[in-house]
Amino acid sequence: MQMKDFGFYRGVNLGGWFSQCDYSRERLDHFIEEKDIDVIAGWGLDHVRIPMDYNVLEKEDGSLNPEGFDRIARAVGWCEKRGLKVVLDLHKTAGYSFDAGENEGGFFHSEAYQERFYRLWEGLAARFNEPDRIAFELLNEVTDQSVIGEWNRIAAECIRRIRQIAPKSLILVGSYWNNSPAAVKDLDLPADDRVIYNFHCYDPLDFTHQGATWIPDPAFDPGRRVAFEQMEITPEYFEVQFASAISTAAERGTTLYCGEYGVIDKATPEDTVKWFRTINEVFEKHQIARSAWSYRQMDFGLSDARLDGVRDELIKYL
Repeated sequence: MQMKDFGFYRGVNLGGWFSQCDYSRERLDHFIEEKDIDVIAGWGLDHVRIPMDYNVLEKEDGSLNPEGFDRIARAVGWCEKRGLKVVLDLHKTAGYSFDAGENEGGFFHSEAYQERFYRLWEGLAARFNEPDRIAFELLNEVTDQSVIGEWNRIAAECIRRIRQIAPKSLILVGSYWNNSPAAVKDLDLPADDRVIYNFHCYDPLDFTHQGATWIPDPAFDPGRRVAFEQMEITPEYFEVQFASAISTAAERGTTLYCGEYGVIDKATPEDTVKWFRTINEVFEKHQIARSAWSYRQMDFGLSDARLDGVRDELIKYL
């Protein structure tokens, strides 16, 4: 069974709305509006991935925040009106963020943080138990290989609790090295036939993240530019990158979802199209569902003005 069979195949992220933001009312109310969902539907996509931080969904004491849940419900409603499905992605939980700058720590070794994580997912499962339209992604981008044992245990317990409430919802689980496809093999066996392996792909990083100011490496100097033709980026390159994940999923009776992939706005629009066209060929060959990063801004914005001249071509390869 492919994710495509569940109706999730070609999507886009709504990054920076309920995650990686200042959490101001202006941001939460207006960064993405209903008219943007019209644009996404017009691109011919079938779902959106909504990154969410615990800050939006919980109060300071760890209790669930009804206002945050209502915001998610409103977004889901906009999508339902346009026939779009939704992946709810917990991008940051209390005690853990993929971004070290968030100063979140302790999650993998704290029963208190883990219990808070479980309670949050129990709340989300109860409010959004709509398996035909909504999938759950447990946690964004575990970074450290050393915690894979703890992560497998936490994920299993979280799935067990979700299943008591939402027995049929799709659940996405990613591995370490920021959801690396090479790390999928170290995930536990899927708990059931509706648990999907999740990975991300920004390879090769020195092309997709050229000039990224947040990477502390001279190779990513803000003034550095890398042309597509300088790199050996071919369908065969991505076949190698994905081979282990593809075989692991097949052996374990599940399938794959690429929850993030994209090219930084420092690359030329023409080179951006070339990268998407190349990775799309491999996604299509193996029927890998995916969601591009990201709809607006966030250094990767697909709706940003810089891509106006190539967007009609680009969206063919999302």
